[in-house]
Amino acid sequence: MSITSFFGGLFGGNGSNTVEAAGNALDNLFTSDDERNQAKLLFEKLKQQPAALQVELNKIEATHRSVFVAGWRPAIGWVCAAALFTYFVPQFILGTIVWVMTIHTLGWTEIPPYPVNANSLFELVLAMLGMATLRTIEKAKDLTK
Repeated sequence: MSITSFFGGLFGGNGSNTVEAAGNALDNLFTSDDERNQAKLLFEKLKQQPAALQVELNKIEATHRSVFVAGWRPAIGWVCAAALFTYFVPQFILGTIVWVMTIHTLGWTEIPPYPVNANSLFELVLAMLGMATLRTIEKAKDLTK
């Protein structure tokens, strides 16, 4: 097996191979044709709804007893929030102090531009709001089912 096919199978595949493997394993458990047909119908429905499978997996992860399984998503969120807080808040506080001291030194005749560029923060916030808006539109049009 080459490295390319290994990583392609690892990252490029979809969940249908897993579903098919589970279906083949369950075929061996069912003895009657009706049971096999019901199982095949169930797995065809599951193949069409990969997002539903991910939601169920997320629920299972969230209820896990280990903090390393259940807490990795909240941990990422808290780390990102802490990083944003420790980067942008001091930047704006120090920028405001420097700006006010410069105005005080030069006098009110010449007001320099504010020294902090907030474009990266605005990009982040607007991207998050945009994604939330798209999700709200999906829910309003009942496209989430």
